[in-house]
Order: sequence, then C-alpha cells, then structure tokens
Amino acid sequence: MKKSNNKKSKNTKKGKARRNTSLEISRLKKNSFMAKILEIFTTNPLETFNYRQIASQLGIEDKASRDLVKNMLNDLKSVEAILEVSRGKFQLNPEVAEMNEPQGTILEGKIEIKSTGKGYVIVPGEDEDVFIASNNTGTAFNKDIVKVRLFPKRKDRKLEGKVIEVVKREKNQFVGVIQLSRKYAFVVIDGDCTPVDFFIPAEDINNAKEGEKVVVELVEWPANSKNPIGKVVEVLGKPGDNNVEMMSILVNNAFPTHFPEHVEREAQKIPTTIPAEEYKRRKDFRKITTFTIDPADAKDFDDAISIEALNGGIYEIGIHIADVSYYVKPGSIIDEEAFDRGTSVYLVDRTIPMLPETLSNNLCSLQPNVDKLCFSAVFQMDKNAKVHNAWFGRTIINSNRRMNYDEAQDIIEGKTKDDFSEILTILNGIAKKLRDNRFKKGAIDFGSEEVKFKLDEEGKPIEVYIKESKESNHLIEEFMLLANRNVAEQITHFGKDKLTDSYKPFVYRVHDKPNEAKLQQFADFITKIGYKINLTNNKTISNSLNSLFKAISGKAEENMISAIAVRTMAKAVYSTNNIGHYGLAFDFYTHFTSPIRRYPDLMVHRLLSAYLNKETDIPSKSELEEKCVHCSEMEKRAADAERDSTKLKQMEYMVGYIGKVCSGVISGVSKWGLFVAVDICKGEGLVRLEEMKDDFYYLDEDNYQVLGFHHGKAYKLGDPVKVLVKKVDLQQKQMDLAFDE
Repeated sequence: MKKSNNKKSKNTKKGKARRNTSLEISRLKKNSFMAKILEIFTTNPLETFNYRQIASQLGIEDKASRDLVKNMLNDLKSVEAILEVSRGKFQLNPEVAEMNEPQGTILEGKIEIKSTGKGYVIVPGEDEDVFIASNNTGTAFNKDIVKVRLFPKRKDRKLEGKVIEVVKREKNQFVGVIQLSRKYAFVVIDGDCTPVDFFIPAEDINNAKEGEKVVVELVEWPANSKNPIGKVVEVLGKPGDNNVEMMSILVNNAFPTHFPEHVEREAQKIPTTIPAEEYKRRKDFRKITTFTIDPADAKDFDDAISIEALNGGIYEIGIHIADVSYYVKPGSIIDEEAFDRGTSVYLVDRTIPMLPETLSNNLCSLQPNVDKLCFSAVFQMDKNAKVHNAWFGRTIINSNRRMNYDEAQDIIEGKTKDDFSEILTILNGIAKKLRDNRFKKGAIDFGSEEVKFKLDEEGKPIEVYIKESKESNHLIEEFMLLANRNVAEQITHFGKDKLTDSYKPFVYRVHDKPNEAKLQQFADFITKIGYKINLTNNKTISNSLNSLFKAISGKAEENMISAIAVRTMAKAVYSTNNIGHYGLAFDFYTHFTSPIRRYPDLMVHRLLSAYLNKETDIPSKSELEEKCVHCSEMEKRAADAERDSTKLKQMEYMVGYIGKVCSGVISGVSKWGLFVAVDICKGEGLVRLEEMKDDFYYLDEDNYQVLGFHHGKAYKLGDPVKVLVKKVDLQQKQMDLAFDE
C-alpha cells in the first residue's frame, strides 16, 4: 500500500510540474516573437536547432536580433519548454510535445510516402493533402490509413502535420533483399516507397542466405525505434529470377501467392456432376448454336454467346455467363477467400485466379462440348440492334466451339470459311450498330494501348508488341456491355424501396463526370501542343475527345496524350449509389459478365437471382457498399500489380540495349528531368537535368518544357528524341537515359 502511495505522490508532483511548465509557456507565448520560435520546435519536434538556425528560419540577419533569439532560447530552456541536448543545440521537450498536440485538428486518411521519406496524407473530402515531414511519419508505411494531427497553419505553406496513429495497415508483409550479420539481419525493401529497412533478430532469419529475396512480416515497430522489427516468413530465392520477381510483385501489392490448403480442400469436395433436378430448374439452351471467343492462352471462359433465328428478322441472342453462384455459396470458405482477393490478377506471364483452379479452369469454365450451368441474359433483337424483348435467368448450355480472337477475326474478314461464317457476320453487324449507338449517345473511346510480350522458356522477354483490338474483340465487348447495361436497368423494374424511395440495393459500376478543373487543365495542355477540345457540355466534351483520339492515332504523342486523358478522368468504381457511367454514356451499368474473375459480378448474380425470385433476405445497402469499397480497392491493387509486371519486363527487355541509341518521345517533364517513352519497349526512362551538361536547364512548368538558360534550347512534351540507354535498374524498374546529340 505504501508503494502505491509513493507512486501516486510521484504522479501528483509530475502533474504539478507539467501544469507549471504549461503556465510558464503560456506566459512566454504572449510575446509573438517567442511564440514564433516555439512554433519552429513544435512543428519539428524531433529536430535540434541552435540560435543561428532559428534566426535563419525567422529571416533574421542583424546581430542584435540574433542575440535576442539566443536569450529567448535560454528563457524557453529555463521553463523546460526545450532541452539543451548538446552545447548550444536545443530540442522540444517530449512532455511539451504531448501537451501541445491536443491543440491540433486530427484528420484521418491514406498516407503516400515518397523515396525521400516525406509523406502526404490524402484525406477524403478535403481539397488539400497534408504534408508530413520524414521525421513525423511515425510508424506508418506507404498507403496505410493513419490519423494525423495538424500543426498550426504557416503562411504560404501547405497543411502540415504528424502521424499520431496507424489506423489500418495496407499490408503486413513486404519483399526485400536480406543482408546478414552475425547476430541479426536487415531486409532492404523493394521499391522506393519504404525508405526504412526491417531489423530481423537471428532466430527469425528462417535460413535465408545473404542476398536472397525474402518475404518479411511486420512483428512490431517500437515507438522510438528507427527500424521496424520483422521475421522472415518465406524465402523466395535469387533476385532476377522470373518466378521470384513475379512472386515479389504479388506480395508487394498485398496479394497471396497461393491458396490456403483448407480452401483447396473445400474446392475439391464440390461435386463435378450436375444433379438431374438441376436440369429441370433451368432453361435449356443445349440445342442452340453456342460458342466462346477468348484470348488464345485463356483457361477460364466466363462467357458464351448463342444465336437462333426467329420469325420476322428477329434473332434470339443469349449472353451466357458461368453460374459461379451455384457452386460458391455466401459465407463459405471459398466465398470468403474470393471476397478477400476481390479479383483475379493478370501478370505478364501468369494468372493468379480469384477462385481455386478446380472452379476457375474446370467446373465454372464454359468449355466446349460439356454441359455447363449459366446465368443468362437473353435478347430478341433485329439487325439494327433494337431489343424487342429481354429475359434473365438460369440456364444450361453446351458450347459447340471454343474460338480465340484471331480465329474469329479471320472468319469475320472472310479469310476463313466455315459453319460459323454466317453467324459471326450477323453478330458482328449487330455489334457494330450497338457500338455506333453508344458513341452517338456520348460514349468515349479512350483507345488505350495494351503492351504484350513474347517470353522465352525462362520468362525473359524476347519481343514487345502492342495488342491490337479488332472487330472480334469489339463483337464480344458490345454484347457484354449489352448484358451489363440491361441487368442494371432490370433493377428499375423491381420498383423502389418504400422506406428510402430509392431503387432496391444493388451493385453498380459507376464512373463519375470529370473534375472541371482537371478537364480545363487537360484542355490547356493539349492546346499548347497543337490540339483542342470543346468543354461546352458533356456531348461536346465526348465528341471532341473522340475526335482528338482519332487525330493523334499513330502519332508519336498518341500514348502520352491518351495516358494523360485517362488520368484526367475519374476512376470507375463499384457502388450502391448509381450515378451512371460517364465514359460509356450509360445511365445504368453493372458488372455481370465475369464472376469467375471478379467478385462484384458474383454479388450481382446473387442479387439479381434474389429479386427475380422475390426473395426478402437481401443484404443491406450499407453491407453491400462496404463490399463495393473493398472490391474497388482490390481492383486498383490488381491493376498496380499488373503494371508492375509490365514495367519489369520492359526493363528486362531494355537490359539488352544498354549502351545503344533508341528513338522515343518526351512523355513527361519535371524539376528532376525529362521522361522519355522509348519506342522499342513502350516504357519510360528518365533523362536527368543535372546530367545535361551543354547548358543549365530549368523547368518551364506552364509550357510543359525545360529550357536552356544560356542557349534557350527547349525540350517540349511530345518532342521526338534519340536517347542513349545508360543504365537499367531491375529492382526499382527504372531506366536512366541521356540525349544522343
């Protein structure tokens, strides 16, 4: 008991001391000059300053004022607001930092950490992000959700703050190269967004060898420690090996590298035969001509098309989608795993499926000459693409043929004649009408390029090429869009919820209108390089964007302008709040056609089935919205992983061109240098301004160029150039270039 009283006494004394210090500081801060000095310390609580540095930050140059600063530092020291950590060097007292923090506003958002260690917190609903100095990021990693406490706003400066809490980790596993010492190790993390190394105790090295790539899991990050503590959970192997690098990309984007054993076991238990009673429950399309068209290397076939001629020039066209919801039940082990993943991931050399292979490549895949269960959208249409009737429901099909896009294209072009020639001609004609109608209504054709590779047996790129989208691709695309749009529109026929006066809960694919400021910025940009768009209204915007894309087709600046245009637009996401799809010019749109590889499509199948069958046990809108947010995030991660794998192969390809001169186009300008898109790999490298020795170059941001100070030479965005490949860094996926003069 006596011990407890002593502790209480100590705490009481400590509390009184804090109150006295606080009162003294409050008294001193009434002097505005003193308040400014203290603000420098509170804004930079971990940094040390001498009186000269403080005077410099305050813009003081005369000796009398600098002496005043020295005296004030001593005053702050005397009340323990600051501590003298070494002779003449002062730092904010940590206890004062704690007292000072509650005065600041607390915001929550996602932090983006740069290679310098500095961070920017993007706060939903706020116009301005929050700058975080490298010593104020706390224990946050890139893309974590954090709470930040704002510092007092400084004139003509961005919002600033410090991370006070990590709310949610983006991921707990990281990939890096291990560096061994006798009693411990460090792991240097891949990429430049984790500028700290992991400390690994000897017992957690897991037999990793010096220089190997490993997966390290975060154990803890003590508050005052420079380095997080981790343990090696998987040894991937030697850097540079294709499989090692692809696995690294998956882990770095928070995707699992394999299915857990219990999920695989559960998938193996699913019966492979269709029960007789299931045939009776479904509309039978097995005698109707049906086929699939997919990429040549595809293994999961989500969709099939059937066609039957009816009387009066009407065709019944079925869009048949794999009925994943029959095999994957809500809340099951497989369903939970699929939701966690959200989507399949398509890396350059492999697919990481959302569902175990038993389902994705076998049971659910619409293989030819096998009875398959589907959820279908069936339309009665004429040759002008007018829909006369639509039906939605569960079906059973037996595909007559599996085609790839090249085979279908040869038939469409008349290079090949067979039993499907007439069918594809009819369907292609209808698809063209659907496509024309979309663009007449204001759809935008972004026409972005897809970079593809030919790989050798070891996964190394031996050729880089652009995948061309042809009529066979457009045919499938238009009928999938038709199904997706009509499924979304079907929800309106079920009426509105009486309590909320809104459509029944559903999962939409939405695309917001572009931000006016961003659109104006894009318009200004293309005007300066010789193009223009009309921003009068939505119709003129879409028409002029389509005209722009036609005008730049085949030109050096095509990829650059298309990429910037895409970044100008809002991102399409999943949501229960229908705002339409701006890019497609649809009032209603969803994703129904790919449940093997996208979880939202599976959600849509379940909802549509429930409404068609007048079921009452429907998930709430808030529950669905939470899932939509997760699926949108996983879709973004998958896109990042796919982009990383493409960048890696582009850089691997360029290793063979080190020391050689290549053609390209200037695709970006910054204060560090000029980005050049190199023609032969379709990827970007950097020409650093500091290495351009023929003049002193500076950024002319308003005109998207850099200028030589002495000779006035200009390098503009979109200029064709010749560059020497100096260096390729595979780990950072970067390429250093120099202009070949």
